[in-house]
Amino acid sequence: MTNLFTKIMLVAAAIALFSFSTEHPESDAKALALIKAMYKVNGGWEKLASKNDVEFTYVYNSNGKMDISTERYIFDNEASWAKYSRHEVNVMPEEKGTVKQCLMDGNPMISLNGEAVADPQALGGTAFLRSANYFWFTMMYKLDDPGTINKYLGKETINGINYEKVSLSYESAVVGKEVNDEYILYFNPKTKLVDIFMFSLPIMGFNEPVLKMEVEYSVIDGISVQTKRVASFPDEDGNYAPSLEQTTKDVKFNNKFTSSDFHI
Repeated sequence: MTNLFTKIMLVAAAIALFSFSTEHPESDAKALALIKAMYKVNGGWEKLASKNDVEFTYVYNSNGKMDISTERYIFDNEASWAKYSRHEVNVMPEEKGTVKQCLMDGNPMISLNGEAVADPQALGGTAFLRSANYFWFTMMYKLDDPGTINKYLGKETINGINYEKVSLSYESAVVGKEVNDEYILYFNPKTKLVDIFMFSLPIMGFNEPVLKMEVEYSVIDGISVQTKRVASFPDEDGNYAPSLEQTTKDVKFNNKFTSSDFHI
């Protein structure tokens, strides 16, 4: 189940990353108002982009097996780089030593202990993971991007909090697929942030948004950053148990990174 869930998380991120590309005329005003209220709290894309770049430590814990990386992103061109000190899940788990990855201008690169890796599967995994990690960091600032459709779904009480729910989907004509992934976002009425989101993944057979992510935030340099995400998978009875934890720490913005800082 863990390996399947890992693949689901990566595929979902990659699909969503490339889904934003036109206007969203079908969105309703109440859903968009909730997103705009969240942007006032978390800073929104303009404030995030004004920081130019980011570096942080990322811990991906899958039932005790971990990928631990230093992550770097440049926002204006979506360049994504990482140095893995531990890689037991998604990144060359059978190999020992330091792995570096980079995706810049659509070109993936990967090295092991300073030696470039030319294996097509490793390069494909690098492109996939670099896109996915960038998406998970930036997603809460891009929920109303062109190509999105947001619909207000009413309220639901969970653990004493009366959340307002919004569905997020994509325009098929733009994305080029008849069936697209869908999210349900749970907005906390007090903090205005998304505490929980559910998502579907038709490409893996999950046609309803039944995969769950719970999110915690920290305010860093005036921006509310997702610093902990816990993913859960439903069993046959619809009960959820944590399957995956993602932790972001030591976040530093505006490092003045250039392409020379993204070498492998």
